Amino acid sequence: MKYIFLLISFFSINLLFSQNTIPKTENDSIEKKDNQNELNEVVVSGTLKPIRRLESAVPVEVYSPVFFKKNPTASIYEALQNVNGVRPQLNCGVCNTGDIHINGLEGPYTSVMIDGMPIVSSLSTVYGLSGIPNSLVERIEIVKGPASSLYGSEAVGGLINIITKNPNNAPLYSADVFTTSWLETNADIGGKFNIGKKATSLLGLNYYNYNQTIDNDNDSFTDVTAQNRISVFNKLNFSRNQNRLFTIAVRGMYEDRWGGDVRWEKKYRGGNEIYGESIYTKRGELIGSYQLPTTEKLMLSFSGTAHFQDSHYGTTSYIANQKIGFAQLTWDKKIQNNDLLAGIASRYTYYDDNTTATAILTENNPEKTWLPGIFLQDEITFSEKHKVLLGIRYDYNSIHGNIFTPRFAYKVKFNNNNILRLNAGTGFRVVNLFTEDHAALTGSREVVIAENLDPEKSINANLNYIKKIYLDNGTFLGIETTAFYTRFSNKIVSDYEIDPNKIIYDNIDGYALSQGISCNTDINFTNGLKFILGATYMDVSNVENGIKTRPLLTENFTGTWTVSYKIDKIKTIIDYTGNVYSPMKLPLLSETDPRNPNSPWYSLQNIQFTYSGWKNFELYAGIKNLLNFTPKRNNPFLISRTEDPFDKNVQYDSNGKVLVTPDNPYGLTFDTTYVYGPNQGIRGFFGLRYNFY
Repeated sequence: MKYIFLLISFFSINLLFSQNTIPKTENDSIEKKDNQNELNEVVVSGTLKPIRRLESAVPVEVYSPVFFKKNPTASIYEALQNVNGVRPQLNCGVCNTGDIHINGLEGPYTSVMIDGMPIVSSLSTVYGLSGIPNSLVERIEIVKGPASSLYGSEAVGGLINIITKNPNNAPLYSADVFTTSWLETNADIGGKFNIGKKATSLLGLNYYNYNQTIDNDNDSFTDVTAQNRISVFNKLNFSRNQNRLFTIAVRGMYEDRWGGDVRWEKKYRGGNEIYGESIYTKRGELIGSYQLPTTEKLMLSFSGTAHFQDSHYGTTSYIANQKIGFAQLTWDKKIQNNDLLAGIASRYTYYDDNTTATAILTENNPEKTWLPGIFLQDEITFSEKHKVLLGIRYDYNSIHGNIFTPRFAYKVKFNNNNILRLNAGTGFRVVNLFTEDHAALTGSREVVIAENLDPEKSINANLNYIKKIYLDNGTFLGIETTAFYTRFSNKIVSDYEIDPNKIIYDNIDGYALSQGISCNTDINFTNGLKFILGATYMDVSNVENGIKTRPLLTENFTGTWTVSYKIDKIKTIIDYTGNVYSPMKLPLLSETDPRNPNSPWYSLQNIQFTYSGWKNFELYAGIKNLLNFTPKRNNPFLISRTEDPFDKNVQYDSNGKVLVTPDNPYGLTFDTTYVYGPNQGIRGFFGLRYNFY
């Protein structure tokens, strides 16, 4: 809790400093509409209802397409690399799949939603993130800390809510196409049209292609997986009496990706001749919201998703089928100073694969889970300065039984420029072994479940302070600081070290902690220069039998920055973006493994020039990874024994330990889990955007 006291001290100093600031109104011209982290954005993720970010009792970070255009990427997964406290983590050195870490917590603790619907989970958490195109995004809202009282399972450590575009506000035609010097090509194309007098449709197409076999680290394996991906998105808004809401969206995605030996071809798929990891993904999504024609404000939200996976990791076949159905009815009612929200929800998950995870003895036994729940939230406004939020949720999991998740939030608004929020709550996550670690399915290790895994639970507290400063010369400074503390019980850990050929899963006999402090700063100068700076210091640990250990792939410090300068005379914007990460503990195979046990300090930096002198067009170009950093630096190799990926020449002793031999001087097996950052060096890019309204 020392970070809470540190923030209180910081808050006191800034409150004294606020006496020298000049108060401004919300509509003051100094607050530009294109501010990338707009303090007055309307958000929904914190309370499940639209509210201005400054008025919400729950802190929500908001990022618009303007922010992500400063470092153009082909997917949401990559775009999040410049968000403070959020890190895309690669989990496989060959197929390059990954997940999203928030405040040092592994991917399964982050719930990724589209329009508030829990359709990006389990199987798609690993494989589906890269298939979400930037073209359908209106904004991204991030809540750090448990949000299970509103969103249920998986929102145990954080929430990323992808809000899709409203067809009524979208351009008639849009296109964004770019390519890189590595011959990666990404195209986003969109169009809006009316269907009769009652409906407006937004149609979007995303296509990504990369089909090179580049091997700059000279290990005979691809540095980046080849990918061919197409995603089609269609969202309809219907006009109704009294402006009641009815919207429905569908998306279909297909992806073919492979990585491995540079000699690999599809004829080798599943064989033991040339090693390759080949993944075919088919995915369909349905999202909708319908406001019932009643005097009370009743909203029915629903979603469905089908995700099919056909994968081969060398000779190991992994075929999986997942279906998720979700429905939720909410009642929104304001009674004097009480802003009530009540709801019932139900979620059904079907999961089947061809592994022992869904088998009893020799018979197939797909996992079928029901998760109905009911929740109540009351936001009480005592005065213009003081607001309290109380919430509670009850869920019944068909496997784990009863689960309660309470929530409390308090906001004090000293004035328009100083706001303090205290939030506390609990979270839970039911077990889905697949999401625990992608390495379980690479074929290089055997999965061992030590006992029946229990659902994880967390308790969280965070203190958030927002400070706005307006200087006499027109400069705007916005500071947001958060101290956070999360304690987990029943945390699931994966042990790589006992046996190099196994991953052993078990609930920790103790507890786990994630605590720290983060700060985001926006600075807007009147001369066109803007800064967005972020830093997070965190202490993430597992405590078992009184012994504190640091989890794998967890950094203590992360920093992000975006520096933008607009030159009006030549209609050009210069964007310099980047991040920096402190060392992380990495998964070695044995004491004789020659690779570094910890990653170095490393930074990924980019620069972009955007020209907007043509009507409706933007021309942009730049360089990614300016420092040409790759994880191979100061390491003899990343993937162990690429010359023997099927372990044909590995010898073992009577206890199953790998022997050191002249052919295997370090006593290793083939393994792809030693990875912490993208293995793609410096590259140029060039693109063109078009928007017609």
